[in-house]
Amino acid sequence: MKLYACAFILAAVALGQVAHQNHPPSSGEYAKVLEDPSRDEWQKPHEVVMALGLKSTDAIADIGAGTGYFARRFANHAGKVYAVDIDPELLAIAGKNAPANLTTVVAAPDDPRLPEHSVDIVFFCDVLHHIENRAAYYPKLATALKPGGRIVVIEFYKKDLPIGPPPSMKLSDAEVIAELGNAGFTLAKRLDILPYQYYLFFDKR
Repeated sequence: MKLYACAFILAAVALGQVAHQNHPPSSGEYAKVLEDPSRDEWQKPHEVVMALGLKSTDAIADIGAGTGYFARRFANHAGKVYAVDIDPELLAIAGKNAPANLTTVVAAPDDPRLPEHSVDIVFFCDVLHHIENRAAYYPKLATALKPGGRIVVIEFYKKDLPIGPPPSMKLSDAEVIAELGNAGFTLAKRLDILPYQYYLFFDKR
């Protein structure tokens, strides 16, 4: 199963949007789930983007961008957007007819492959819990950040919810805060604007 879109496929299976099958869903099936209009009701993309306070001079990396659900929206506000994913087929969708300021990056599961000091914001939405060795991954994010840059994390609350993966797959907000704290980042802000997810902002110490 492709790493970055897994949470949404699990959610879709739970909601009956994707039939149970014995083989991993295709990139096309992932795309349908990621771009399902009903996602907007609980993901609140406009509110999420506005809360970032993006400036026309900012560069943002959307890690696990998939089909570009957020990356395309970021491109309307930021100067540069990196849509990062390990699935080139999903990135092809993200890049199709994309604004000129959106660049797709085919990442490795253990490396976002972002240029050094290239971004002001690293953004994760329901992706961080799929990265296996996060302790080794965080320093690569720190290298990609410009001075004064921040990491932003959206994850499902670690409890039973109508959508999303089972609690056993989730990271609690306390776990994320502790992990990023160990990696040299401090929680700067928390927003409780989403019904099923926490929304955390971290600055580098």
